[in-house]
Amino acid sequence: MLYQQGDVLLERVESIPETKKAVKKINGRHILAEGEVTGHAHAVVDAGVKLFEAGTEKFLSASEDFTVVHEEHKNITLPKGDYKIRIVKEYDHFEEEAREVRD
Repeated sequence: MLYQQGDVLLERVESIPETKKAVKKINGRHILAEGEVTGHAHAVVDAGVKLFEAGTEKFLSASEDFTVVHEEHKNITLPKGDYKIRIVKEYDHFEEEAREVRD
């Protein structure tokens, strides 16, 4: 299952890599992605959520349903489980390269 809020995708996964490292909250929030232009962030404040990094990838584990918030997007509530956090990519045909979309 795949969920989207703006440029952030949350993909349901069976498990999180063993090489994961916990990511601490910032100002009481787990930051999934920050906007480069506005400074706004896709974040989770629910207590039953843990955020991890495994290499360059981010993962989220939720022991209960949780809500992703952002200042410019509608909140979305997802069911408990494990998720991989991804960023939407756009392809520039003139430059022949893909890049992450940023708010």
